[in-house]
Amino acid sequence: MHGITLFSPPVCRVHFPRAGSFQCSVTGLAFEVNTAVTIQYRYASWNRHLSAAAQEEWVVAGPLFNIEVQPGAVGAVHLPHFVCLAEDVDVSNCTIAHFKTQRMTLEKPTKLNAFYAVLENPSFSLLGVLWRRLRSTLNSLPMHSLVLIFQQLSAANTTLHLYLIPDDNSVKQAIEKQEMNWNSKLIPKPPPLSPLFFGCSYQVSSTPHVVITPEPHLPFCYKSPKEQQLFIEIYIRNMAEEIWLHITDGRNGTLVWKASLRSGDINPPTSCVSCTLTGAAFMKKHKKELCHRMGRISPILLHLRDANIINSDEEEEVQSQNMNRKKNQVLLQLVEKKGAEAQEQLYRILREKDLFLITDLEKSS
Repeated sequence: MHGITLFSPPVCRVHFPRAGSFQCSVTGLAFEVNTAVTIQYRYASWNRHLSAAAQEEWVVAGPLFNIEVQPGAVGAVHLPHFVCLAEDVDVSNCTIAHFKTQRMTLEKPTKLNAFYAVLENPSFSLLGVLWRRLRSTLNSLPMHSLVLIFQQLSAANTTLHLYLIPDDNSVKQAIEKQEMNWNSKLIPKPPPLSPLFFGCSYQVSSTPHVVITPEPHLPFCYKSPKEQQLFIEIYIRNMAEEIWLHITDGRNGTLVWKASLRSGDINPPTSCVSCTLTGAAFMKKHKKELCHRMGRISPILLHLRDANIINSDEEEEVQSQNMNRKKNQVLLQLVEKKGAEAQEQLYRILREKDLFLITDLEKSS
């Protein structure tokens, strides 16, 4: 199987030289194909295609995909969903929405497992997972979710953004892109301890010297990746050795998530000049090791495209190389020619995508 090529706006293209199966590491989408074929796919917007009347009847339960492929070539498609099936959920309410010429038709999945709805012998255009809304109670559908914490590197003292979202790659990637534009870095933390429910409000709390604005609670809901996602700002004037963050269910005070934030998780505020010099110096010093040790390059290229560091011709030049080491070498040369700011952006992306590699290289300095 040949590698994925990523374009902007984010479009993925994968070529199968023979029958087989494939799962996309960027979107979670998976295919079983019957023959050699090229598949092109990208995220689409539920808000644009799901009518207001349909939204009264159905709950969005996964990303919406626009998929283009030769008819009959795909034996099955695995569409990601974020409904938690471990909570006695009625799986008969799951359906796959199929949009053609602005009209929605509904198809029952062939199989349903913990994270995917499988549709065999599919036809394609726009596909995504919906769940019938139960009118008896709004909070009847448990959802897998994520807590994302970003530190604003250019802010005074320690300023964090905390998001509470369904476990949807399209939403997560939209937030990462926005936060990168705001000069932020992701602080990895585990997901909630238990499923969350759309329509509920969740309370965020911490130690007394931590300021949470504008309100210490977040409604848990689905918002399209193209919409501004809800977050709260956490301001810490003096970072202690360790502080704890807690999220509780606003209905009954049940703890649904907790995490410690240690001083080692936090980058000290730095000026743009010193930050740029650090990134450029690191890239120059470890160029040889990075050529040999950088891993999956497609997500890195996607972030560089989104940050306007490289263009489509330069991305194609990197992807056209037939060895991973050569791809890494060409990418590092391209970024080096663009100057210190571009090298700093690549350094930040690598810290987010392959922290263990960067930490190991920094320890060897």
